[in-house]
Amino acid sequence: MQQTQIMSLVNPKSLEAEAYRTLRTNLQFSTVAGELKSMVVTSTNASEGKSTTMCNLAVSFAQTGKKVLLLEGDLRRPRLHTYLGLSNLNGVSNVLAQNVPFQEVIQSTALDIHVLTCGPIPPNPAELLNSNRFKELLEELKQHFDLILIDAPPVGVVTDAAILSTLVDGTLMVVASHQTDRDRAVRAMKLLQNVGAKVLGTVLTMVPADGKGYYGYQYYEYGANQSTKDTSVKKRRGVFSRLF
Repeated sequence: MQQTQIMSLVNPKSLEAEAYRTLRTNLQFSTVAGELKSMVVTSTNASEGKSTTMCNLAVSFAQTGKKVLLLEGDLRRPRLHTYLGLSNLNGVSNVLAQNVPFQEVIQSTALDIHVLTCGPIPPNPAELLNSNRFKELLEELKQHFDLILIDAPPVGVVTDAAILSTLVDGTLMVVASHQTDRDRAVRAMKLLQNVGAKVLGTVLTMVPADGKGYYGYQYYEYGANQSTKDTSVKKRRGVFSRLF
């Protein structure tokens, strides 16, 4: 994994890691009717912190003992393998188009988190994601993993994220502070609502860690041997999250 951006892994006592634990807890309680088994993570545009959010969430859930799978749902411009430093020779497209058993192409990373990368970019990604074979694949994967997190393309740019959002238990939207266009975010939410997606909430990323912060208060460290604050954390761009 590209561990420098996965604070939940490299610094589990950091403010960022605590924010992801809070997000994890909120997600667990957001599905009162049933257990959260699959979730799409998307955004309104590229480079808004979607992959960082998803990977930190994967680590946070894995730390509770859950068996987590990260699935590349962007079959047009996949970058999950690059983010995690994995091979992309084989992946989802091989399973869907060539009936390759998923067990042969899944890769393992830290904390026993598993990853199904894109594989060769197919000519018809929307059709593959909307196929019965992909639905069958998701059902098969649910038998082997406690939680499946799908990295989807931005909503509104292509239809893929809307398709994926109808196949999972919930969808998480990522928006970047002072970067995401408000009108585009509203339009993206309407697109998801139009297809009946269950939007679990929105994560606000790229909030400066030295600002007034989250609802006007600061996270604080709690526990033994944590009396000394890590000032280096404050100098980095933080990731704070909330569900509403």
